[in-house]
Amino acid sequence: MPLHSRSERLMGTTITISLVDEQADCLLQGAFDLLKELEYRFNANSQESELMEINYQAGIAPVRVHPDLFELIALGLEHSLAPSSHLNISIGPLIQTWRIGFADARLPDSKEIEAVLSLVDPHFIKLDPTSSTVFLEKKGMKLDLGCLAKGYSADKVAQYLKEHGVTSALINLGGNILTIGNNQAKEGKDWQIGIQDPRNPRGNHLLTIPVSNKSVVTSGIYERHLTVDGKDYHHIFDSETGFPVETDLASLTIISDKSVDGEIWTTRLFGERSASILWQVESIDGIEAILIDKEGRLACSSSLQNCIM
Repeated sequence: MPLHSRSERLMGTTITISLVDEQADCLLQGAFDLLKELEYRFNANSQESELMEINYQAGIAPVRVHPDLFELIALGLEHSLAPSSHLNISIGPLIQTWRIGFADARLPDSKEIEAVLSLVDPHFIKLDPTSSTVFLEKKGMKLDLGCLAKGYSADKVAQYLKEHGVTSALINLGGNILTIGNNQAKEGKDWQIGIQDPRNPRGNHLLTIPVSNKSVVTSGIYERHLTVDGKDYHHIFDSETGFPVETDLASLTIISDKSVDGEIWTTRLFGERSASILWQVESIDGIEAILIDKEGRLACSSSLQNCIM
């Protein structure tokens, strides 16, 4: 049976879903309808999204939200408050000040950055599970779930497809990959997932890894940039300084069962030294890591040594 694919522009990226099933067209339509619903809830750049209503009501009133949005915010808050975590879902004011990745990106002055840093504090996010409400205690606070939404959405799509009997699929949300089973269009072989070479344009892979029933999520500093007076600024911010994190790492890839876990750990760990990342990954059940530095040198967690040698 052939592989059926469909692509659409959603969530600020190109999303492609490929699957093997007799009802492929119907299932693909259902999957993209689900993604559009999730985009409406989670989008930090849409004036009409459910997430933006929380931001509008910052410092004013709690907002009752859909269970999916509450679940994702609760998950993000848990990991934002974890010790030494680089993940911070309250980072919205910083992202909106720099605007890296948008046409109006600019280098803010130090006073602007200092002014928003007090708003980038997850301790001022208050959740009420009983009423399913979210309240940002300081006016001007903004949630941004960009570090989690694609992974969470991929998991939701995979759940939908599995519930409808799909046993072979590849979900690609702008390079964040989640696979169901193996590639039945290729005689049941594992899906072959390329890991981007951060020194070259998208589509140039430094290595390819075989996966089945796994997620492959990569975070890197190589695609969204702002260059001012010859100095390059990437889009991964340090919420302590207000500037992009200083790192020798070009990309971090996490292989996990759930795509949202890949999003969590690429974000939590990016900014750490390579040795620290590998040490932490070895202590976390169910995840593996591939690190590529700015010189193109590879390192990986122990279970992947055979994959990249």
